[in-house]
Formats: sequence, structure tokens, C-alpha cells
Amino acid sequence: MRADNTRHIVAAAQHRHEYTRAKAVQALREIEKAGTPVTFDAVATAAGVSRSWLYTQPDLRAEIEQLRETSRRTPDTPQPSRQRASDASLLRRLEAANERNRQLTEENRRLRDQLALALGEQRSARAREPDKTTSRRLGSTTIGPC
Repeated sequence: MRADNTRHIVAAAQHRHEYTRAKAVQALREIEKAGTPVTFDAVATAAGVSRSWLYTQPDLRAEIEQLRETSRRTPDTPQPSRQRASDASLLRRLEAANERNRQLTEENRRLRDQLALALGEQRSARAREPDKTTSRRLGSTTIGPC
């Protein structure tokens, strides 16, 4: 008769479950601390577990959903003042954009003038040439059987 080793299997499964939960909780804390959006996919990827497993853990699921809702309610968190652009910086960027816009407008005008000139020259050159299309039409062309 075989020895009953089920207690070892149960203990190993329990240990694996606790280890997996610890990885998921740590990943959740790190994501929250980093300030990135908390989602099931982000937590599952960071912890190396499946999303479906996270959904089966009631406490982890509730915490992820709660953190997700919290982050949705405050999408307009103000940036720290050292990360915000100053008024002078914004004004300089606007001036640069306006100058670039003026340059592009002028370039478009020049290119339109050049195109009009080239098309006019092309039209006058065609008007001076003899009409080649009429000479081709005068001869008959026979089309063979298909």
C-alpha cells in the first residue's frame, strides 16, 4: 500500500498560492506608488500572474477596482510647478510657431507663383507646336482580329 503524500501536495499548493498573492500585492503597491494607472492587466503583467487569477481573488479584485476608480476621479491632478511651462516659455513657443507659420505661408505663395509660371510656359509651348494629334488621326489604323 502506498503512503499518503497528499499533505505535501496541499502544503506545496498553499505555499505557491501565498507566494503568488505576495507577488500580486507587491506589484499593486509598486504600480500605485509609481502613479501609473492601476488596471488588472498592469498588475497581472507586473506580478507575472494571469488576469483571470486576479479576478478570482476577492480582496485583490476589490482593491484594484477601488484604486482604478480613485485614479479615474482625479485625472486632472495638477503638475508640480517645476514641471509646468512658464508664461515666458509658452509665449516664446507661440512666437516661434507664428514665425514658422509666416515662413510656410510665404513659401506656399512662392511655389504657387512658380507653378503658375511653369504651367503658362507649358501652355504657350504647346500652342506654338503643330498639332500632332490631327496628323495621327488622318491615317487609318486597322485592328486585327481578337
